Amino acid sequence: MKDQVVGRGARVTALGFGGAPIGNLFSAISEERAAETVEAAWAAGVRYFDTAPHYGLGLSERRLGAALRDRPRDSYTLSTKVGRLLVPATGGGRDDQGFDVPAAYRRVWDFSRDGVRRSIEESLERLGHDSIDIVLIHDPDDHWAEAAGQAYPALAELRDQGVVKAIGAGMNQSEMLADFVKETDLDVVMLAGRYTLLDRSGAAELLPLCERRGVAVLAAGVFNSGLLATHDATGTYDYGPAPAALVDRARRMAAICERYGVTLPQAALAFPARHPAVTCVVAGARSGAEVERNAALAATPVPGELWAALAEESLTNGHPA
Repeated sequence: MKDQVVGRGARVTALGFGGAPIGNLFSAISEERAAETVEAAWAAGVRYFDTAPHYGLGLSERRLGAALRDRPRDSYTLSTKVGRLLVPATGGGRDDQGFDVPAAYRRVWDFSRDGVRRSIEESLERLGHDSIDIVLIHDPDDHWAEAAGQAYPALAELRDQGVVKAIGAGMNQSEMLADFVKETDLDVVMLAGRYTLLDRSGAAELLPLCERRGVAVLAAGVFNSGLLATHDATGTYDYGPAPAALVDRARRMAAICERYGVTLPQAALAFPARHPAVTCVVAGARSGAEVERNAALAATPVPGELWAALAEESLTNGHPA
């Protein structure tokens, strides 16, 4: 699989593995199934794997680290995130942030220099690794001052020391990511759900800015959490019930895709990869079958005429197809 170097030596494949589903996003999967999912990604040629403490209160990191532990460390690129520390919790119950795991920990926002270093140390312990290649500032929507003023300099120092190969930020919005690109020296941004068939807002400022500044874009959430993941467009949108208008729009897109022998998920994977600023499309999966499907779809060319047809039907949300 084609790859590119980002930052100071981190190689990122065109298709990346998103680790939220193996952290029991929405519903639980077994340890065996999580391991099989990562193995399927490896077999498909994926060599970039992303996770975060947030995903399953550390479960995703533990499972991903275990699945990769016997692979040569220089044969893949691993990223995780900072901004949420996991603090032991009492009281029992289940996690209330979308992951089917016991609430054994609570998330505490912390973008301070010390918080960043502590987060990385704890991630390394959960992963069972001695290094992380890419570290992303995670969801600092309400924490700009601390994230830009403390988390970023802490990561830049670790990059200068050679502790990590690349640094960046990952968010579900494009506006603050654009601020990071303008005001710091990031290597990458992970843009989730904002450059997809249904939401192309990232194309307004962020992607052209990244292209000019040489910042790699990792396009995540390309199925908008589920609505674009199946050809019948029946899933969630941004982790909640899909509005009727968006369901209708997705189904009209699917009908146009059919005319060109393309499925909606295939188009959803292909769309962001067309932009010159996008280095990698990151797709989560909760089974080996899902990984194999995504890899096969990503490897199948999409006729160029499809994008023009979608534009003609005014399905481009105000941005070029």
